[in-house]
Amino acid sequence: MPIPLWQIDAFTSRPFAGNPAAVALLDSPRDDDWHQRVAAEMNLAETAFLTPVADGFGLRWFTPAVEVDLCGHATLASAHFLWESGRLAGDGAARFHTRSGVLTASRDGEWITLDFPATPVSAVPTPHDLVEALGVEPAFVGRSRFDVLVEVKHGDAVRHLTPNLDRLGRVPARGIIVTAPGDEPGIDFVSRFFGPAVGVPEDPVTGSAHCALGPFWAERLGRTRLVGFQASKRGGTVRVDVRGDRVLLGGQAVTVLRGELEA
Repeated sequence: MPIPLWQIDAFTSRPFAGNPAAVALLDSPRDDDWHQRVAAEMNLAETAFLTPVADGFGLRWFTPAVEVDLCGHATLASAHFLWESGRLAGDGAARFHTRSGVLTASRDGEWITLDFPATPVSAVPTPHDLVEALGVEPAFVGRSRFDVLVEVKHGDAVRHLTPNLDRLGRVPARGIIVTAPGDEPGIDFVSRFFGPAVGVPEDPVTGSAHCALGPFWAERLGRTRLVGFQASKRGGTVRVDVRGDRVLLGGQAVTVLRGELEA
């Protein structure tokens, strides 16, 4: 039986911006190798696989190279898929069983809010190769559960980074977050995310990175409700609301392709 497969741009209100994710709805689980081959075929930062369960959906995320433990934009895309395809009532919450526990999504008009675990950052010594790979001098280096976070002083430095991705891939982390204070009205902080070690040279908009960025900037700015802009070529906006050990991530999504997987 063909498998519904959509491509959805997440953390954007317009097509061909934000972060594209593929979302496939399975009628039953498949083996790990099949998931990875499909993700490699799609060749997007993430492919999400949904499987119906008793009280929601199982959800797994794969880059073209590996399975990951947490992904924001593909979760946002998955929730959007469920509502847009009519598989979930418009006023119903989406409930996902994942490797990071149960995650939920709710909808308010055109905005979707994800309830994710916070991944706070602690200061660490600067990893070998990091400064040379980025070509900027850090104001702070820390580490979350998944990633290394590098703060620099100015947003322009984030926007104009041209890192050595081969060298950056030697840093032992899922990815490298580079961030600075906001440099435009209404934007509290800017960031970019590089994940060459997991097959994602640069991720356009990384929801899960904001589980670290939210607590980091909330402490510095003295506010728990923030707006982040991820300054990749595609770009995307993430609303952040830090609530203790949870972070609410808000974004929009747009369907750009609807199809079926035959293989």
